[in-house]
Amino acid sequence: MRVLVVSQYFWPENFRINAIVKSLIERGVEVDVLTGKPNYPEGVIFSGYRVWGCQREPWEGATLHRVPLLSRGRNSRLGLVANYFSFIFFGLVCGPWLVRKRQYDVIFVYGLSPILLAIPALFIGWLKGRKVIIWVQDLWPESLSATGYFSSRFILGSVRQVVRFIYRHADLLLVQSRAFEEPVRKLASNTSIIYYPNSVDDTFALPATDETPYVAGFGEGFSVMFAGNIGTAQAVGVIVEAASFLKDHTDIHFVVLGDGSCREDMLKAVLERGLTNLHLPGRFPVEKMPGFMQKASALLVTLADQPIFAVTVPNKVQAYMAAGRPIIACLNGEGARLVVEAKAGLATPAEDARALADTILNLYRQSPDERKIMGDNGRRYYQEHFDHDHLVEQLIGYLQTVSQRGKGI
Repeated sequence: MRVLVVSQYFWPENFRINAIVKSLIERGVEVDVLTGKPNYPEGVIFSGYRVWGCQREPWEGATLHRVPLLSRGRNSRLGLVANYFSFIFFGLVCGPWLVRKRQYDVIFVYGLSPILLAIPALFIGWLKGRKVIIWVQDLWPESLSATGYFSSRFILGSVRQVVRFIYRHADLLLVQSRAFEEPVRKLASNTSIIYYPNSVDDTFALPATDETPYVAGFGEGFSVMFAGNIGTAQAVGVIVEAASFLKDHTDIHFVVLGDGSCREDMLKAVLERGLTNLHLPGRFPVEKMPGFMQKASALLVTLADQPIFAVTVPNKVQAYMAAGRPIIACLNGEGARLVVEAKAGLATPAEDARALADTILNLYRQSPDERKIMGDNGRRYYQEHFDHDHLVEQLIGYLQTVSQRGKGI
């Protein structure tokens, strides 16, 4: 089977699609990837790449076809818009030329924001007479509104119509959260929709073998670790407030690993409030994350108090479960439901700093055995529902069925 994967983001950017492509190749699937120039999350084109011109490169047995891409910049609304639309434009103009001599059985879209990146895939699918599967990772235009970048009813309404067009011209829609099914179905008409969750690399579930760098906050009593993007959607201000409430509990430390648009604000708040219990050491390579997670006493996931995020399951929930540590879920809806259903930790309402502080104290006061049971429950739930190898086999089944039978399955 020959598959064209379309994703604005790809290696050396760190996204789940990298591991999926690698696993498809290991199972005998021939894969090409149509993508852009790497610039996430710093907003600057990575060394060795350039904004303009098309590039081809081999990667783990796949061929990567890169179209020109304007970098997203840092904290720039205009830069983000230019980044999104440059991939759509150059994907439409350059994408068909890059893959003109390539034959595929099916096209697979990794539908991170913006879902509009599926437009070049649909166009190539039409040109080549091939079916298109879209894996919906985010809801649009709801996500566009929730992050605060745009509030214009005209813009949001126009985006909704484009998303309706995309969904209705796909041949199968996979959704990463069960709660996505209803809002996607409202726009998708007769297109088939199937729940297909995210997974993480198996290394998260294995004992860490590499030595992790020293980071303040670990090994100093009870450590609560947050990992990932530090942005508006994560409502990381709640972490600052909770740390303020708990600053007299000198045995409790917050460790926030990662980078993003709100990290500077957090660093400023740490200095202004004199928070010696909140540490922001920055980003580390993904291969170091399992070791850090297994060092933590508890793992924290947060999202903003917005309807869109109540139906979203952050991928770090699966990573946290795999790591076998108790989870504190400071969010609403589906993500919190999974943690509670798995008995993998404790949930608290989104953006409620006092409730978060109380929940951390509750977990802190539990015995190590009680916390271990939560961690074991999470790992067991991960193995039963989110195992990478099992999900890759499912995906191959969907790719084969759609390519052979036509629209829907």
